[in-house]
Amino acid sequence: MEKYLDAFVSAFNGTIQWTWKSIIFEVPWYTNYFWGLIAISLFVWVLEIIFPWRKEQSIFRKDFWLDAFYMFFNFFLFAIAISGVYRVLQLFFSDIGVSAKSLALVDPSGWPSWVQLLVFFIVLDFVQWFTHILLHKYPVLWQYHKIHHSVKEMGFAAHLRYHWMENILYKPLKTFGVMILGGFEPEQAYIVHFIAIAIGHFNHANIKITWGPLKYVLNNPVMHLYHHAYVLPKGRSGVNFGISLSLWDYLFKTAYVPEASGTIEIGYPGEENLPKTFLGQLVHGFGYRPRKKL
Repeated sequence: MEKYLDAFVSAFNGTIQWTWKSIIFEVPWYTNYFWGLIAISLFVWVLEIIFPWRKEQSIFRKDFWLDAFYMFFNFFLFAIAISGVYRVLQLFFSDIGVSAKSLALVDPSGWPSWVQLLVFFIVLDFVQWFTHILLHKYPVLWQYHKIHHSVKEMGFAAHLRYHWMENILYKPLKTFGVMILGGFEPEQAYIVHFIAIAIGHFNHANIKITWGPLKYVLNNPVMHLYHHAYVLPKGRSGVNFGISLSLWDYLFKTAYVPEASGTIEIGYPGEENLPKTFLGQLVHGFGYRPRKKL
């Protein structure tokens, strides 16, 4: 037990120290996710201001500051809070003989760097796409995902507005994806992480981008706006589940982009019952009870 406690404390303190060192520029620039997030956010926000898709939307749109807080909470504060738990779980699975090598399907360590990065990116994106579908399909998970879909005016900061439980759901499956690769993470994995942040920001931004023919590969603001549509096609729990790649939606027939005016209503039926404050949303979803069929 002492070993696990030491691992928890060490990971927790280490994450705090790394975050602080990032703030004061004492980590390599390419691993400085704190200022990297700020730089990407400011860049996309400036583009929103100069080239707004929905021109009637205010620069400081509805819930702008709430979403901005969510960005830092989910990306840093919650990461600090949960880091010790993840380290203990890693140690536990290692102790019972479950390792990355035991689940590995491939060993990419000898591949060229660009192939390593590409495969790493594709595998993680597919895992997130699949997880995203689960969040929409199962009511108990949808209760948490509602936070993200409560956005009423789309903007870059909405990218990281989500319930902290989604971190709990995504992280194990992303870790499983890495374990399929033998626990391998490319030395230049920071490139993948920064690209994913940038694409996610663009997908939620008030900018009209479709990437031309690449729209069948890369997710984009027009496609993702329909993921947030208030009215969905009949019989579907969601559409356009792609995170960075739209490829999966086109391959598995979950893509839906009927037009590109940007004027559709976003949200979901019953959104008026969602708490409006961060603290209220923080605990939302835990009182869910499935309805009994009559």
